[in-house]
Amino acid sequence: MRRPLSGNDHARYFSAAPLAKGQTTVDKRDSVRCLLDCDPLRLRMVLQSPQGADAGGLKRQMRIDYVLKRVGMLLILVWVAATLNFIAPRLTGKDPVRQRLLKQAQVGGYVQKGMDEMAIEYDKKFGLDKPILSQYMTYVEQMSTLNFGPSIANYPRSVSEIMSDALPWTIILLGTTTAIAFLLGSFLGAVLAWPRSPQFLQYLLPPLLTLSAIPYYLLGLVLLYILAFRLPVFPSFGGYTPGSLPGVNLAFFVDAVKHAFLPALSIILASLGFWALGMRAMMVTLQGEDSMLFAEAKGLKNRTLFLRYAVRNALLPQTTALALALGEILSGAVLVEVVFGYPGIGSVLYNAIKDFDYYLIQGIVFTIVLSIGLMTLLVDLMYPLLDPRIRYGKA
Repeated sequence: MRRPLSGNDHARYFSAAPLAKGQTTVDKRDSVRCLLDCDPLRLRMVLQSPQGADAGGLKRQMRIDYVLKRVGMLLILVWVAATLNFIAPRLTGKDPVRQRLLKQAQVGGYVQKGMDEMAIEYDKKFGLDKPILSQYMTYVEQMSTLNFGPSIANYPRSVSEIMSDALPWTIILLGTTTAIAFLLGSFLGAVLAWPRSPQFLQYLLPPLLTLSAIPYYLLGLVLLYILAFRLPVFPSFGGYTPGSLPGVNLAFFVDAVKHAFLPALSIILASLGFWALGMRAMMVTLQGEDSMLFAEAKGLKNRTLFLRYAVRNALLPQTTALALALGEILSGAVLVEVVFGYPGIGSVLYNAIKDFDYYLIQGIVFTIVLSIGLMTLLVDLMYPLLDPRIRYGKA
């Protein structure tokens, strides 16, 4: 139960209201009307600032120095990550060319003659015979132009060609599942935290807590066992039926959806708890906010309180998490794709690591880092526009 407004509360709220031009005293009725009729986000900012919403100016207009600072930080982040991306595969001490030749010899069932000579020639072709500093400079030049070079394990195919074949599968799968999990999880979290919701919805909290603690791949194994082996309802492997040709037609679309259902379901169920618990925590925090108190005092409808005042404010941190999650879509759910044999970028990255394919690993990881960095930059630039309490001048 909320406590009644005290005299100190009235004094605080009335002093927060801005004075009209030429006005020297505060009319309490005008102050209350101003506070109750204003936007809920602006109301929270007014109540949290003793000088009022217009003290010092909102500074919501984007500043050039702010943008340049954020872009500079992005470039430094990408450079550091790209450097680590260059160093990490080479710390294994493995020769990718020789590993590939040995694998081909084992498949052929004999020891291939002239392997050393072939390895030397391929090292020259891929530039692996040059000093490490020269390789790094070539790598930086290629990354700056998004030219990732040829794949060592899939030569003569290029890294860009392999990624372009796998990325649509991952973007469709991860983009769809992220959107569904975000919308459904945020709605469930908001309803669970709302005090006027039906009591039976509280029984959803333990399952959501359990799902948030289960990794994607483990849940995928359980679904694979139940819905693909015990009850053969869905396919257990691949992105489409072997032997069928991908194309833009209804038959292939239905086949692809059936193959994507189990990996999508495992990702949605595992993500649902994360989004729901995060939204629930923010909604519980907002219950004691001054903006909610004034909205209730105004006698607004329950639906208006829930959607415009509570959900709208609670979605701000969720929006940040969603932007970062969208940036990670290109990485794919690697283990989920491996478990289900899904032809996405995660499976490609897994096979590249197994084959010590330096260039393919570098291209995929660099693309992931770049996508996350760009989404983080977008959040930094847009967040002060979404939340009036944040100013570009102090960001």
